[in-house]
Amino acid sequence: MTISPKRFLADLHTLRSFGASGVGKGVVRPAYSAVEIASRRWLAGRMQEAGLEVRFDALGNLFGLAGEKSLLIGSHSDSQPEGGWLDGALGVIAGLEIARASKEEGGPPISVVSFQDEEGRFGVLTGSDVWTGRLPMSEADGLLDSGGQTLRSARERMKLGAERSVPHDLFSGYLEMHIEQGPVLDSSGDRIGVVTDIVGIRNVQITFTGRQNHAGTTPMYLRKDAFQALSAFNTRLNERFSEVVTPTTVWTIGHVDVHPNASSVVPGKVVFTLQWRDADKERLSDMERILRQICNEIAGDFGIVVDLEAVMGIDPTAMDARMQQTLETAAEELAPGQWRKMPSGALHDASNVANVVPSGMLFVPSIGGISHAFDEDTDEEDLILGLEVLAQAALSL
Repeated sequence: MTISPKRFLADLHTLRSFGASGVGKGVVRPAYSAVEIASRRWLAGRMQEAGLEVRFDALGNLFGLAGEKSLLIGSHSDSQPEGGWLDGALGVIAGLEIARASKEEGGPPISVVSFQDEEGRFGVLTGSDVWTGRLPMSEADGLLDSGGQTLRSARERMKLGAERSVPHDLFSGYLEMHIEQGPVLDSSGDRIGVVTDIVGIRNVQITFTGRQNHAGTTPMYLRKDAFQALSAFNTRLNERFSEVVTPTTVWTIGHVDVHPNASSVVPGKVVFTLQWRDADKERLSDMERILRQICNEIAGDFGIVVDLEAVMGIDPTAMDARMQQTLETAAEELAPGQWRKMPSGALHDASNVANVVPSGMLFVPSIGGISHAFDEDTDEEDLILGLEVLAQAALSL
């Protein structure tokens, strides 16, 4: 099988043109937006030109099918609100090039997928959540984005026509190539990462409701300041989490909405999100227990009401041993001494797909460890090397 790096890079840059931000190589291509739908239709056309059977399922996941018991390769092609050109897109276009090259030379059947809404406009890995059966479509349709739009209304904009399901047993396995989105490979000088496992994640929205009041006339000792409660919560959270976590555990307060957000008003309500990630399921549960204890303490200390929505997330997932070994063999042959085994601190569709077919993941370096930003980038030589390693592993599998 002879892959074409030139064709691969050309497709990758064409996909970047859908939603190009004008800042560096950044893209703005959120799931179900007009430009994301246009990019998905372009991808479908490229799959068809490659001789693959194009199939959209009801959620908008896009498959290019090569036949039964084919190896599935892919990722996602939607972006963060301010995203990079490679996050997800790299894995889809790599899959397309390998499938196309194999088809041209009569090689083994290789299929391609671009999962929808991996970046979580409506949920967490929404497209693969639904495809793998982890999330029923009936529940997915009721999910809301930050503007209050339902997933059902968003997906209806795609007007796909005849939607057809894609059974899991069509595939013998799944491979996903991705930028690392972290600093390990870039700082070590390694060019390939073979993923051993993907961390678990927990995400929750919390509301602190105090008493909105005048900022000039309300004595400090009488205040029920929701923002001060959040400040104290954050301090205690860091202290208590430090007693149970490892150096690779991470947690983030990533979205904060203060009401009424005025300079002369004591904040009466704060709504915020907390996300934590770790490779150990039990530790994730311990952190949730600590979180709930702190919320109870804060409610009593500040005289506020605390409301926790349902905790959402995905458990840690190990990659298939045979897939790992095959990727390691290809990496050592094509990049001797320049690869390493490593966990993934970011979630990927492989987290879900691994529950229905054997799955493996391959990383290439992120320059400066930057991702989810307009200046996300990877040297094109590293992109091509990753493609070559993935192609060799795909043939071996």
